[in-house]
Amino acid sequence: MSYIKKRSMIEYVLSRVSAGFPSPADDFIQSKIDINDLLIDHPASTYFITVSGNSMLDAGIRDGDLLIVDRSLDYVNGKIVIVILEGDFLVKKIYIKSTKVFLVAANSDYKDIEVTDEMNCTIWGVVTYVIHAAT
Repeated sequence: MSYIKKRSMIEYVLSRVSAGFPSPADDFIQSKIDINDLLIDHPASTYFITVSGNSMLDAGIRDGDLLIVDRSLDYVNGKIVIVILEGDFLVKKIYIKSTKVFLVAANSDYKDIEVTDEMNCTIWGVVTYVIHAAT
């Protein structure tokens, strides 16, 4: 059975919010947007996955965060990717050095993983956005 979800439109204030010094008030012009239109370029190849653990803290990815992942994008050095390594999902940065591939955490408490030919490793997609609650 398949379900088709109705897209939900959310109010959008067109004025930007200052993260530095206060700015003069603009007219508050509102419109409605679909958050999918802002965050998802390729709906057919995009999915969400929840983070478990803290190996990517220094990249701003925390335990419980929601990641938006696009499977249609090519991965390049330094991109944050979702991989399936020996049957387990991982989120890491990918680095290719010469003929070697490394999966690198963004937390010094974790060691780099060198991917070898003997390992069952698949690049599942590229992380495009991280969503977490404000603290």
